[in-house]
Amino acid sequence: MTKNCFRYIFIFNPAADKGRASRKAEWLNALLSERSDSELFTTTYAGHAGDIARSETREGTCLVACGGDGTLHEVVNAVAGRGVTVGIVPIGSANDFIKTSHPQCSAHSGISHLFDGETKVVDLGSVSYGKAMHRYFINSLGIGFTGRIAKSVQQSPWLKGELGYVYALLSVLFGYEPLTMAIKITLEDSIIELHERIFVFSVLNGKVEGGKFRIAPDAELADGLLDVCILKAVPKYQFFRYVLHYLRGTHINDPQVLYCKARRVEVTLDAAEVMHLDGELYDNISGTVVISVVPQGLSVQ
Repeated sequence: MTKNCFRYIFIFNPAADKGRASRKAEWLNALLSERSDSELFTTTYAGHAGDIARSETREGTCLVACGGDGTLHEVVNAVAGRGVTVGIVPIGSANDFIKTSHPQCSAHSGISHLFDGETKVVDLGSVSYGKAMHRYFINSLGIGFTGRIAKSVQQSPWLKGELGYVYALLSVLFGYEPLTMAIKITLEDSIIELHERIFVFSVLNGKVEGGKFRIAPDAELADGLLDVCILKAVPKYQFFRYVLHYLRGTHINDPQVLYCKARRVEVTLDAAEVMHLDGELYDNISGTVVISVVPQGLSVQ
């Protein structure tokens, strides 16, 4: 770990948490008002966080994503591989990644962790799909069930935070059927291949998804591996039992769950599906999706 940032660019997304993050503007301005090493930018359109991050990238800079996991996802994809540090002020709905990277931080913790803490290096997930499309994720990926949940959350603006995820889960479950997937998982020293119906397919770098679900309880951010969690097809009425296990992180020993650490995962879909990366939607994904780890791909503050 090192501490080498001398310039902090705060990228504030007032649209985070379905617009509720806008209430934090005065609070954030007050915290930064006497800091000569910091500057605040406010996003005004979709994709603006990434544009700001790209334009402000330079040596010794910490780009601070002030929003939710979607804001962080945008910043990460703008600067991955460019040698800058990324910080987080968690004012979104779920704030999943920081629950692994800085479990002691919350929306009420302020910004002292950015200036008092040390920089550490974490892995990234790399995703290739479609015709030469490529994105990174810092926390999690889901195809099918959790992708549809992310879509439902986005389409339910009246529900806040974790309640929105619970509602989305129930609404998606009602009409959901497991998907047929061909999956090739490259472990450290062997390969696993599956071709069957899958209820939930997730790949994580962090431990938590959807606010409180401990999908990858054994995940480590800098082990050079991604945690794969697959729930094979189960009767729908049994799924509520698995929800409780996911909340506790006790699902990984269930015989219907495949949980492992991997360097690379290839998924081939029979039909177009919804994928989420850090909660951000990527719709109508078809063909083969290639997921791999980028060891030590990003510095975080």
